[in-house]
Amino acid sequence: MATSAPAGAAVPQAKQSHAMVIGASSLGTIFEWYDFYLYGLLATVISAQFFSGVNETTGFIFALAAFAAGFAVRPFGALFFGRIGDLVGRKNTFLVTMGIMGLSTFIVGLLPNYASIGVAAPICLVVLRLLQGLALGGEYGGAATYVAEHAPEGKRGLFTSFIQTTATLGLFAALLVVIGVRTYLGEEAFLDWGWRVPFLISIILLGVSMWIRMQLAESPVFKEMKDAGKTSKAPLTEAFGKWPNLKIVIIALIGAVAGQAVVWYTGQFYALFFLEKTLKVDGATTNILIAIALACATPLFIFFGWLSDKIGRKPIIMAGCALAALTYFPLFGALTEAANPALARAQATAPVSVIAHGDDCSFQFDPVGKNKFDAQSCDVAKSYLAKASVSYTNVEAPAGTIASIKIGDTVIPGVDTKALTGDAKKAAITAFQDNTKAALTAVGYPAKADPEQINKPLVVLILFILATYVTMVYGPIAALLVELFPTRIRYTSMSLPYHIGNGWFGGFLPTTAFAMVAATGDIYYGLWYPVVVAIITLVAGILFLPETRNRALTD
Repeated sequence: MATSAPAGAAVPQAKQSHAMVIGASSLGTIFEWYDFYLYGLLATVISAQFFSGVNETTGFIFALAAFAAGFAVRPFGALFFGRIGDLVGRKNTFLVTMGIMGLSTFIVGLLPNYASIGVAAPICLVVLRLLQGLALGGEYGGAATYVAEHAPEGKRGLFTSFIQTTATLGLFAALLVVIGVRTYLGEEAFLDWGWRVPFLISIILLGVSMWIRMQLAESPVFKEMKDAGKTSKAPLTEAFGKWPNLKIVIIALIGAVAGQAVVWYTGQFYALFFLEKTLKVDGATTNILIAIALACATPLFIFFGWLSDKIGRKPIIMAGCALAALTYFPLFGALTEAANPALARAQATAPVSVIAHGDDCSFQFDPVGKNKFDAQSCDVAKSYLAKASVSYTNVEAPAGTIASIKIGDTVIPGVDTKALTGDAKKAAITAFQDNTKAALTAVGYPAKADPEQINKPLVVLILFILATYVTMVYGPIAALLVELFPTRIRYTSMSLPYHIGNGWFGGFLPTTAFAMVAATGDIYYGLWYPVVVAIITLVAGILFLPETRNRALTD
């Protein structure tokens, strides 16, 4: 690992200015994140365009799964490009990753949809997401390492915090483009073909990004090491085949990055999906509210990076995990009341329950994508409520009971799926759904959030608090990871825990959380995922994670 700084030790300085290093590295990384997160912002639209051959709930989860596919391969990109970065240099490696990312994003905007080419459409989409994930796996470690290796002692937290803003700024840029295109074209045209525009204009960003990155020189720390003939001949073996370094990789993952990842994705992406999909706030309003909160919170990345140079990386990251674990449930409850007060009132005054025998209820997610959930009465009831994003509790009934839905004091008799077939069964299910919808409407369950009733300042405040936790855990993490590992294997060593944490723990969070909600009927149940992971990181970090702020980067 990197050693404590000896007296007089300093990072070798390049001739290019610090502003040039930070600006060029950050701008290029912002454009990569813009490319990557466009998909997340448009998950609902992409679900309709590429997964229209399945039921709506399953289609949305599939769209999130395709979103997560890009995260699944990020560790493999980290291994592949991290090795290249430690062998041949930082600069050229992230030029290659940028080219792969930009071209993959551009092609998404050209893909025919499901209606045009059938199942080939989602397959092609997933392939492009995999390429994006591989590219991003090699990008972040290179940019963070490059900036840190230019930073003077005592300012690495501040310098690398600019790289930490790039993920949020990339998301913010994508939000602005989506909002602008959506507003200019109108909702109908945007949903039909306008969603392609933000992907297509990425080719311009690719050109600008490549030009900016080509102006940079190689990292001075890496160049000095290479000139001295001290570069690693086998970065993967040194990083993960030797226990002293592998132990630090594991501690970094469990004791820092896993918690950082779930806090990041809960505070930005899950909050966005929760507003739009669960609370039924229209997409344009959701994007605007998220954008305002992110704009307000983004300077805090710099603040917490700077503060980590003063008091350390570890206490800030641990505090962010602790606050998230303690407050997520009340904050998302408050978000429901602020964004869709009619839904909050209905849940409080007329709670919904499904009365059924547990063995008659299927898990409300179909990996094949063709299950209509109409074989058993319990499935009919739960699939309708899941589609309507209505929270419910389960009430156990004797075996053989035909499932029913209780809404406040009203009981909606279920469908005897065993006794009916064909058109009679279809008609009975339709009647049951109509009766349930009428009963929900009668007690105040809204079909969508009323824009006039949304407490927008309060929603922005809650989103700002969630984003503040993000800045606490994310602002110092790059400096921490860079300082944990020696120069000769730094790119490889830091990239893997970062991308396993953010790619797997974080990237799969929306999919996992919504599947948990679909399985239980509780719209808040998915929050247990980030809460539990944040607590694990808090405990592991306190016990095992070292403080790194006074370490030198030269070996």
